Amino acid sequence: MLITLVEVIEVKRNYSKQAEVRKGSTYSLREVTVNPDHVVCLREDTYMSQRLDEGRLPEELDSRQRFTKVYLDSGQTGIDLTVVGSLKQTQDCLGLAKERTVLNG
Repeated sequence: MLITLVEVIEVKRNYSKQAEVRKGSTYSLREVTVNPDHVVCLREDTYMSQRLDEGRLPEELDSRQRFTKVYLDSGQTGIDLTVVGSLKQTQDCLGLAKERTVLNG
């Protein structure tokens, strides 16, 4: 089963690195579809919370919004995405919040 999340992406600019360093990066939102079976790790992304406080993220986001870094297994390397939502919200959305039990063998 595939799940659709909202990803935060950096807007790429076509001007010099010096201008980018002075102004700072800006970000946009887009939908991304994820297979929960390939999720390896979830972590709260405090870096994006700082970017939100600095006003670099889209204005439609609430100032209390939280973000989660989702790490996906893709063979030799991995993919990491920053999605809108707290760690708990992302776990619930991906269906990973179910209690797991340890088998006593």
